[in-house]
Amino acid sequence: MEEAQPTPSTAAPQADLSVLAIALLKGVLYRDADEHLWSALLDLQARIRDYVAVLGLELILDEAEGYAFLKSRSSAEESAASALPRLIARRPLSFPVSLLLALLRKKLAEFDAGGGDTRLVLSRDEIVELVRVFLPDSSNEARLIDQIETHINKIVDLGFLRRLKTAGGPASFEVRRILKAFVDAQWLADFDARLAAYQAQLGGGEPAAGASHPNRPGGAA
Repeated sequence: MEEAQPTPSTAAPQADLSVLAIALLKGVLYRDADEHLWSALLDLQARIRDYVAVLGLELILDEAEGYAFLKSRSSAEESAASALPRLIARRPLSFPVSLLLALLRKKLAEFDAGGGDTRLVLSRDEIVELVRVFLPDSSNEARLIDQIETHINKIVDLGFLRRLKTAGGPASFEVRRILKAFVDAQWLADFDARLAAYQAQLGGGEPAAGASHPNRPGGAA
């Protein structure tokens, strides 16, 4: 007896499921980056949720904003007996990076409240001005800007800023809307308390240790 072969109609969804799982394990899936894959995700999201649940992950999907990613289920959702090793890394952030994330999140909220365009684009100089007033005074302006650019590059690596191509002009960045999913009201409230303590001791000592970043949207570790 010959073994039954999958029909094209069943083989295609299975192939899409595999491609989707691999793409999500690598990082964030954006609608504007791959509309075909995004459409497949909307069709197969129930199966994707079941598949990644076995790995201790959950699918976060925002159709309105056009992004999807995987995050580790909280320990409260898993019994001690069934807890799995964490696939999505939690990385501690330095205080300046945490500060810049909070400022960008607030800037995004202000931008949304104003209506209009859906893409928040900031120049490098605008981002520098956002954060510099919160950092200790420095007699070396160039060194301070270099430090802030290092923090900006870190946030680009984390996936919350996207560097835009410019034709010889100053660098500019799009604030990715996925930032709203990671920096929520509770995160901001906790950070505001830390910021107040930091400003109180700005003249001396080291700033408080960096916040632990939720789950980086850059993929599984």
